[in-house]
Amino acid sequence: MDNCTFTKEDFAVFAIEGLEPRMSAIRKQIQPKFRILGQEFANRLATELNKENLPVHIAQHIRRTKNAPKDTWMAIGGDRRGYKKYPHFQLGLYETHVFIWLAFIDNPLHEEKMALQIIEDPSLLFKVPDDYVVSWDHTKEHVIAIHEADLLKGLIRWQTVKKGEFLIGRQLSANDPLLLDPEATQQFILETFMQLVPLYRQAYTVYEIKEGSV
Repeated sequence: MDNCTFTKEDFAVFAIEGLEPRMSAIRKQIQPKFRILGQEFANRLATELNKENLPVHIAQHIRRTKNAPKDTWMAIGGDRRGYKKYPHFQLGLYETHVFIWLAFIDNPLHEEKMALQIIEDPSLLFKVPDDYVVSWDHTKEHVIAIHEADLLKGLIRWQTVKKGEFLIGRQLSANDPLLLDPEATQQFILETFMQLVPLYRQAYTVYEIKEGSV
């Protein structure tokens, strides 16, 4: 893979004042890395999932008219038109850290059935290592260590509350020395996604039951 990692200059983008100046820096500095990494990770995940391909979507923040984004990301999964209707993998940055998620956000299709599947059979969730974290709201930076989270309560809220969400993955601090090693950084991200593939598959069985092969 390309000699690609995230640097202090990338995290500093989020200190730039103003929507257009910050977006210009995101497009120039971060999005090219998303394109490189996204296609590589998408190819690896597609092979693992026995799919021909997985689309890569890079956030464009086009609905913003005033406030500059506090984070930016790419998503792997969904279809050519978008990703939020489906379980998907995310890689993104805040000023303070990199986030790597399997994400169920913004009321995906068959959300209640996906949540119920995990509630009724949480065995795959319990296999996730202790250095993983969860979030119940993708718009907030706050995360909870998986071994400290009330998973049942959170999953029930995801199932029953319209604004409920579920994200699971790992983070890297902007100061983490791992980021100085592009190969190690890429391996960390890929390993995170691969650890979450079984949960992705479990969720996707709902789509296959409801709609046939997706």
